[in-house]
Amino acid sequence: MDDTAFGTRNKRGDWKPDRLIEYPPVLVWPPRPIGFVKWLIGYPGYILPWNLVYAILAVAIWRYATPSLETMRSFAPGWVAFLLLRNLVLILVFFGGMHLWLYTWKRQGTQFKYNGRWQDGNGGAFLFRDQTKDNMIWSLGSGLPIWTAYEAVTLWAYANGYIPHLDWEQHPVYFIALLLFIPLFREVHFYLVHRLIHWPPLYRAVHRLHHLNVNPGPWSGLAMHPVEHVLYFSGILLHWVVPSHPVHALFHLLHAGLSPAPVHTGFDRIKLGSERSFDTEGYAHYLHHKYFECNYADGALPIDKWFGTFHDGSEEAQEAMNRRFMARAKKPGA
Repeated sequence: MDDTAFGTRNKRGDWKPDRLIEYPPVLVWPPRPIGFVKWLIGYPGYILPWNLVYAILAVAIWRYATPSLETMRSFAPGWVAFLLLRNLVLILVFFGGMHLWLYTWKRQGTQFKYNGRWQDGNGGAFLFRDQTKDNMIWSLGSGLPIWTAYEAVTLWAYANGYIPHLDWEQHPVYFIALLLFIPLFREVHFYLVHRLIHWPPLYRAVHRLHHLNVNPGPWSGLAMHPVEHVLYFSGILLHWVVPSHPVHALFHLLHAGLSPAPVHTGFDRIKLGSERSFDTEGYAHYLHHKYFECNYADGALPIDKWFGTFHDGSEEAQEAMNRRFMARAKKPGA
């Protein structure tokens, strides 16, 4: 599989896909029901592959790797530590596995890699002057415990009946509908949090840490300031007010905790052998890391298009973004 069949590489070695970023036919007029169904159940699409992966993981983890609700009625170091260790394993497998495959073993070289350079192993902006070590420290030292804290409190609240609990056997349609809704909710929540932390005072104090990763890799996905982690994982509070099952909460947190890995790989596709590969769905967010002020959301909802910050990878979108930069630079006090 040759990446030049899917895109072009410039003189610096940076690769760009031929296809432009498009929104799926979700909020369109006139409606496109056939296109919507293809996007919903097709491959790649809304359910396949990633949302199905996180859903299967959520069910498996609830059945085989989560203490019983009876156990979690009272806080105890043992079961909270178990959640922390389990989430650590998930992060190491997901983030670490992609890093090993793409950056340590370099199994596909720079094929499908947006930025032709490798990550900075001697970057003065990073802890220990090493991008990967820096990213791992923030991911494991801040992201992991904050993710686990939200999970532990939420499961404890389920166990004690403090938040509305849904019986999936009695409400199977609602159960599935809520599973399908959660990624859409996460997109809106992520957009709102993302715009908030791009407010200059918060950007300088908090979000700048994440944006040091202009050339991101898998570990960059959760490399955030602790304040950003608190905001980022706060979408789980949805389940404190909306009737749901613990599987929904686990799916929500797994989606938030693991999806940054493929999106931040810095590769458009991950090869599995000479002819097979899968899409990371990371190009829109890569453009955000490259240009900082476009594609604040990435997914099914055309939020950036509504607010004039959408970049589809075209020259026209680049020119429109440059005009926004120039107009803002001319404003007093800019």
